[in-house]
Amino acid sequence: MARADSVGAAPDTTDAPDATAQVLARAAVNAMEAAGGYAAGVYLRSPTAGLLLMAVFTGLPLQLFRPWWRMQVNRPYPVAEAYRSGQAVLLPDAESAMSRFPQLVAGLPFPFASLYEPVTAGTERFGVLVVLREATPGIPVGTADRERLRRAAEQLAADLTALAADGGRVLWEGDPMGVPAPPPEAGAEGARRAADRLAQAVLSLDREGRIGFVNTAAEELLGLDGPHLRGRLLWEALPWLGHPAYEDHFRAGFMSGEPVHFPARRGRHPPGQWLSVDLYPAADGVTLTLGTSAKPAYAPASRTRQGPDSDADADLDVDGYADLDVSADEASALYRPVALAIALTEAVTARQVSAVVTEELLPAFGGRQLAIYLLDERHLYLAWETGFPQGFLNRFDGVSLDVRLPGVETLTTGRPMFFESMQHLAAAYPGIPLDADVGARAFLPLIASGRPVGSCILGFDSPRGFSPEERTVLTALAGLIAQALARARRYDSEVALARGLQSALLPHRLPVREHVDTVGRYLPGTQGMEVGGDWYDVVETGTGLLALVIGDVQGHGVAAAATMGQLRSAVRAFALSGSTPEQVVSGTNQLLIDLDPGQFASCCYMLLDPASGSVMAARAGHPQPLLRHPDGRTEVLDLAGGVVLGIDPEASYPVTELRLTTGSVLALYTDGLVEKPGLDIDVGVERLRTALEAARPSPLAETADRLISEAGNTADRPDDIALLLASRTGGDP
Repeated sequence: MARADSVGAAPDTTDAPDATAQVLARAAVNAMEAAGGYAAGVYLRSPTAGLLLMAVFTGLPLQLFRPWWRMQVNRPYPVAEAYRSGQAVLLPDAESAMSRFPQLVAGLPFPFASLYEPVTAGTERFGVLVVLREATPGIPVGTADRERLRRAAEQLAADLTALAADGGRVLWEGDPMGVPAPPPEAGAEGARRAADRLAQAVLSLDREGRIGFVNTAAEELLGLDGPHLRGRLLWEALPWLGHPAYEDHFRAGFMSGEPVHFPARRGRHPPGQWLSVDLYPAADGVTLTLGTSAKPAYAPASRTRQGPDSDADADLDVDGYADLDVSADEASALYRPVALAIALTEAVTARQVSAVVTEELLPAFGGRQLAIYLLDERHLYLAWETGFPQGFLNRFDGVSLDVRLPGVETLTTGRPMFFESMQHLAAAYPGIPLDADVGARAFLPLIASGRPVGSCILGFDSPRGFSPEERTVLTALAGLIAQALARARRYDSEVALARGLQSALLPHRLPVREHVDTVGRYLPGTQGMEVGGDWYDVVETGTGLLALVIGDVQGHGVAAAATMGQLRSAVRAFALSGSTPEQVVSGTNQLLIDLDPGQFASCCYMLLDPASGSVMAARAGHPQPLLRHPDGRTEVLDLAGGVVLGIDPEASYPVTELRLTTGSVLALYTDGLVEKPGLDIDVGVERLRTALEAARPSPLAETADRLISEAGNTADRPDDIALLLASRTGGDP
């Protein structure tokens, strides 16, 4: 589809599907107008699972947003959050954006507001509608604006649904399409005469960066006449302003609405000339002024290019690059490592670190293959791979540090190794097995705080050189990856310890009693240390009654698992002593306050008489249980309760009495089973109630598996889950 090949090039939309392009363009313009924005765009799903692509954009220079053209749905950005949750994300100012999405502000540190509305139709998720507008510090997005944006997204969803029904494509491939605004006006003759009297070069730009008015001083300074400039994108007409070094300045001017001033190097004509650039933005456009300037004090020292005809200073820019004509891929390579560094701070497990490297590092440098080896007992073990032929790397798994291999020697010497072709690699290591005849390879040492962690291999499908800048960036990123992996391995060790402790503390077998069946299930969370706080238990009291218990300790990890074990032991002790439900919960509350002030836990305790079915229940801040009646009708119980355990030593916990008839099923659960990011917990409770109502009441184990199966199949589950079912099978009716 649409493609823009450089910062200064306009996107080519000739191969964009007409119907899809028209629908998306109309939606972006309508949303921008509806929400009072100055720019808007649409992200759509792509054929690659988990990847959103910017499909269209209008109102601002598309090229300035190249780092955000691709968006993984699991990334901590508002576009991804809106898509994942199905809920709008509304950020009225920089403060709200920083508190929720610091990665967004790190890349766009300007005062602006952004609104993100998911585009959905039933269960079909197409993408996200985005609007940028002026910030309203401290003032939330109004109801009218929210409703107008929602209606725009609903209309787009309806249009895309109709397109899909007619066989049209609703997945986006390639680069985004820019939606042009009306051509900029040249301005009134009076304004032209006034501006022509100025000695300073003045250009007027529309909100997409196209040149309208050009005064005489600008024509003389640039050596170009007005017709050559007017109607063209600034970066097409003046390519030296399209260098990545200046993009942040332009983003600041176009997005923040505040004046921006910076020096810029013109390049070869004439060599060495620096100009002062001033941007004065407004709602209807941007005024740009140029003036001659001395070389900035912070400008880098001259660097020479290799070759007999090199000009030591002719092509230097403000960042010291040897050529101002830097490609868009190289520009992206400068931005993506920043995204990688930010993303690595959030990766918790070694697998998450490796996934981040795959998603951020490979695209930044055009790589296709990645392998990460971790060091253990002087051997390197394969921890992650992608892009290599299946089974090819198995021969290198577990190699000793004494073996002469590039992946080993890069770690033992601490030096990165770059091979610009497979022939160079084969010549340096005769006889080494190669997975391809054509390509290039980079071997990076993973060393954190002076301690070896492992090695990283980057593979490229074609021969390529590695510039000094790329080698420096890759080496620095290898250090960040090593630190993240070292931290992740510590997390992984603690996770294993916490899960082992959790497993040891949970009951391995529930008591078997006449007239009652009980089944318990536990699932740890899938994100980092999300394990250790939830528990369930069934206790045979000395009076012949059966205590059903479920609880959830705040926090995760080893500490939470240990606290859980203490609470479970306390509840069992109170239950075995014949205490009433109110005494059990109150006593456990006091114990938690004495053991660990500041730690909280929820709990539900139910004392069941298997023969009669009578139940006495006490609840401490825990989700309400469910009760399925013999006829299948299922309700959410309304048990009286008190505050969570660990807060108030004087808290009281009233007891609710009910009766479990023969054929009834009681379901106790923790909030991990009914909570999902972006959804109200009541929605999750209703979903669980419906599932229990639809399930067969027996066998009870099958019912438990059905209730927990959906959560168990979720790869990105933020909390652990406990479920306890009790079914009355006999006794008094």
